[in-house]
Amino acid sequence: MGATPLAWTLAVSLIVALLLFDYFFHVRKEHIPTLKESAIWSALYVGIAIAFGFLVWIFGGTQMGVEYFAGYITEKALSVDNLFVFLLLLTSFKVPRAGQQKALLFGIVFSIFARTGFIFVGAALLNAFSALFYVFGLFLIVTAGRLLAEDDEDDDADNVVVRLAKKFIPATDHYDHDKLFTIENGKKVMTPMMIVMVAIGGTDIMFALDSIPAIFGLTQNVFIVFTATTFSLLGLRQLYFLLDGLLDRLVYLKYGLAAILGFIGVKLILHALHENNLPFINQGEHVAVVEVPTYLSLGVIVAILVVTVVGSLVSPAGKALTVLGNLKRHSHEYLNKNFTDDPVERARLWAKILDNEDKLKTIDRKYFGSEGDVWELEQLLRRVWDDHARYERATDYTR
Repeated sequence: MGATPLAWTLAVSLIVALLLFDYFFHVRKEHIPTLKESAIWSALYVGIAIAFGFLVWIFGGTQMGVEYFAGYITEKALSVDNLFVFLLLLTSFKVPRAGQQKALLFGIVFSIFARTGFIFVGAALLNAFSALFYVFGLFLIVTAGRLLAEDDEDDDADNVVVRLAKKFIPATDHYDHDKLFTIENGKKVMTPMMIVMVAIGGTDIMFALDSIPAIFGLTQNVFIVFTATTFSLLGLRQLYFLLDGLLDRLVYLKYGLAAILGFIGVKLILHALHENNLPFINQGEHVAVVEVPTYLSLGVIVAILVVTVVGSLVSPAGKALTVLGNLKRHSHEYLNKNFTDDPVERARLWAKILDNEDKLKTIDRKYFGSEGDVWELEQLLRRVWDDHARYERATDYTR
């Protein structure tokens, strides 16, 4: 199992305590988290994960420590990619801003349970069939290629999990704050919040098909795989609100993730060749190949992420797509009357819309897309301004 029973007990207890704390002290009372709150708690969760890694390093040795940090950084990077899909899901379902926290937390808890099952099943299969390293390696390489070929306009919010959830979970069309059930026509019915939670959790399981093989490519220590994966998911809710407005700017993230998955895929195949027992490869004998040490894997992963993030933040394309993406998203949120009934939140959205409209004037025309895209944006902004004018008149009338 990769660690002593005491280490497992302490790790699981810490994870459960953090989840309970997150629910009772932050999510249970519906509210819209501020940027300061999200930043503080995101930093705290990352700090806890790093501190746990140093404890692993001290008590488990250098090898376990390096494996933990390599796994944690890889899974954290992949979890940021999850946030793009979470954003699509929450926007697609028009989840009220104040209710998004609960949807995210329950979806994350669901995915932790599911990934834990994947981890133990994967570990058992790898122990029984070492040839699976070939399968995992090829799968990651194919996944890397799929990421590179992926169309940015693909609507990941309409995946099979979402369609099944909509089909088999009977729910009303209206939210009742962040409640899972409400009373409609005298009957107790489910709200769309239940579908959103299932969709987030189920979609994250699909992401696990990429992330679990990736971390097994860095370590086969089940304790390290479990803790690194779980700590990368803890704090994902806070990170979502912290990165609000920056996600669209990471335009080169998918290329970095593709490079990481491809690198780990090659590493897995090299390891499979080194441990080979398939009769049709080198007559069932081990193949003398160079294996990539974990510390080198850690360095490569960090370097790829630094280049990817810095390149995204400083590039003209990244800046342009940030403005365009945020302007569209905030406009749709402003027009959605169910998104928020909080005047402060409406004022925040309006300020962001005005700010991004000013920035829009500095963007090169080539980043605007086709003439149809420009026309759709103009129509959207016209609707927003008309809606704001009606809101201002209604506000003045009630004063």
